[in-house]
Amino acid sequence: MSEVISPFRAGLRGRCPRCGEGRVFTGFLTLRPSCDHCGLDYSFASDTADGPAFVVMLLACFLAVGFALWLELAYQAPYWVHLVTTLPLILLTSVLPLRPVKGLMVAIQYHYQAGEGRVATDLGQKDPSE
Repeated sequence: MSEVISPFRAGLRGRCPRCGEGRVFTGFLTLRPSCDHCGLDYSFASDTADGPAFVVMLLACFLAVGFALWLELAYQAPYWVHLVTTLPLILLTSVLPLRPVKGLMVAIQYHYQAGEGRVATDLGQKDPSE
């Protein structure tokens, strides 16, 4: 019996959610067509839409706006200080987490067999309304 791969471990590392070895990305955010190790077809996750960007945006906005407000209220910093401190913080907190979050969403989608237009009864589970 094969070992179950943690979707969090595989996703955050950008690895295949089935084998944990192959890479999910070809570029920064471009998905491969399939796993180069086990051959898993990644077409199930070809459209993660804005999910990863939304999650990262929530984190980035919370941190950057919180920092900018603190900096302004505590020191009444001039605009150039905000430009030198807050702008890099916004870039770091919005660009760097995109890849791990997208990998995590792909792995979770595979792990839970999520798909567009399917309900639990399509997966062989009993409908709770019956």
